[in-house]
Amino acid sequence: MAARVLTRFVSRALPQVSGAKGAGVRRAHRAYWTTSRGTAAALTSGSVAFVLGLPALSCLGYGAYHWVQSSAVLHASGKEEVLEQADYLYSCADTEKLYQLLLQYKDSDEAEVLWRLARASRDLSLLPNMEAKRKKQLINEAFEYARRALEKDDQCFAAHKWYAVCLSDVGDYEGIKVKIGNSYIIREHLERAVELNPKDATSLHILGYWCFAFAELPWYQRKVAAALFSSPPVSTYEEALEFFLKAEEVDPDFYSKNLLMLGKTYLAMKDKQKALMWLTKAKEYPAHTLEDKDVHKEAVDLLKRLG
Repeated sequence: MAARVLTRFVSRALPQVSGAKGAGVRRAHRAYWTTSRGTAAALTSGSVAFVLGLPALSCLGYGAYHWVQSSAVLHASGKEEVLEQADYLYSCADTEKLYQLLLQYKDSDEAEVLWRLARASRDLSLLPNMEAKRKKQLINEAFEYARRALEKDDQCFAAHKWYAVCLSDVGDYEGIKVKIGNSYIIREHLERAVELNPKDATSLHILGYWCFAFAELPWYQRKVAAALFSSPPVSTYEEALEFFLKAEEVDPDFYSKNLLMLGKTYLAMKDKQKALMWLTKAKEYPAHTLEDKDVHKEAVDLLKRLG
């Protein structure tokens, strides 16, 4: 599995929400566009397996997921209000309430609604203690919504991003050959997302992780991949580094995992001085989420090994 990677996060494009609450949300959350960061985080430890998995991507983290105690669902009279309410709920990590809101519009022809519903379905599948059958159902739902979003508007960068992420998820249920085959398509859609929005740090981060995963592939896993495909996916640490650095340039300190991956990439490239610098940044990153805490722990462990 070319990497258990993508962990829920969001980019920095939270729309303008009117009122005091909206202002607070804009200060606290840097990006609703992204994939799902902060997640039930499959952080890589040791070598990566050889089918690409994307980050879990949820709100770049201020507060863990939480189930909504009330069954009340917000109702909106128009598209803009629906999107505004959806983005506010996402920024607050009201995962189930967000899903219930957007589910009312599952037959929409609007890409902006559908990719948000794909993200909400996926986020719901990642909640702790989610029953396996329901998780699979939500993942398949998410992919279908992302596919429809892309079908409705192939110029929407978020539709390309979420299609890539959800395609990775469904591949977990379809075997290694499909998973590896999908990795080519995943990269194509992530590259298209970056082309459409070069300022989206999370798409850049995910591309970096894609490259890192295949660069780190052990020789015996490469042989297995080569047996399944005449030209299996390949990459280099240098290519991964380029994407991680670009993500940091676009949005400095947007994500603890990007800092960690910069440290790990420099470590793989035998540049101890720069590895120390980025791992120290990852260690000192404020731990707002469980994933941030995992990143902190891994950075500490790597720093100890470096002496």
